Amino acid sequence: MQATDQSNQVNYRGTGRRKTAVVRVRLIPGTGELKINGKPGDLYLQFNPTYITTAKAPLESLGLEKDYDVLVNAHGGGLTGQADAIRLGVARALCELDPENRKPLKIEGYLTRDARAKERKKYGLRKARKAPQYSKR
Repeated sequence: MQATDQSNQVNYRGTGRRKTAVVRVRLIPGTGELKINGKPGDLYLQFNPTYITTAKAPLESLGLEKDYDVLVNAHGGGLTGQADAIRLGVARALCELDPENRKPLKIEGYLTRDARAKERKKYGLRKARKAPQYSKR
């Protein structure tokens, strides 16, 4: 949904989810800064290059990494889930920015929501599927 904030600056929004992480992303014309929950993105993602490249991947695939600031509100899950959720949120916001962006993002797989989540533990088992050792006698 395209919206304008207090300074009448256009921003584009996208929501991303992965495992139990939920992320709200805003794209604002700027210099390519990534801010997550008010902190610099590198600091929040613990300077892990995998998480940082994952979060910025849709912008880099379109060559827009220096044109937009990414403001993120993330909660739930861990850093892996949040980084993947940021990727989905940024990709959705880029589709809102220009519908022409949808096709290259779809080909790269950035618009697919990864629905895998941890399976719940069942009673009588040690984990979701691991059973206690069988004893014949």
